Amino acid sequence: MRVRRAEASLALRFRLDGRLDRLAIPTIGPAARLDGLWRHTCFEVFLRVPGEPAYAEFNLSPSGEWAAYRFDAYRSGMRELAVAPAPALEITAHDGRALAVDVSIARVPEPWGRAVSWQLGVSAVIEDVAGALAYWALAHPPGSPDFHHPAGFALEIGAN
Repeated sequence: MRVRRAEASLALRFRLDGRLDRLAIPTIGPAARLDGLWRHTCFEVFLRVPGEPAYAEFNLSPSGEWAAYRFDAYRSGMRELAVAPAPALEITAHDGRALAVDVSIARVPEPWGRAVSWQLGVSAVIEDVAGALAYWALAHPPGSPDFHHPAGFALEIGAN
């Protein structure tokens, strides 16, 4: 994983290495906004300003589809987040052994975009060919996987 911030923009690279033939990787298609991506292989970024309860969630699929939501506080007040321009995804596969998804969010929406620092929760939902899901994150709070939990916002980055 690689993360880079410049002003109000955010760039990330997610990478899967291994036996991709054992994973359910969505077929690349046209970029589009779509709900429910977390039910299959997708990458996620949660973003908040330190000390603030409101946060944004971005779901990013290897298919090129994406979704964005805002929350007023932990798992409450969820609604669609307007993002313009849409996140750009570039998907690259290498010999069935590696998959990279480069994501560019050109303008993180307000109120987060102009904040001096951000806390990020970076995670992935990986589906195998049998339909089982595995949950990966930079930090997991105790108990069942919960990417929304405040303890999961483990990476802090400032504006460049």
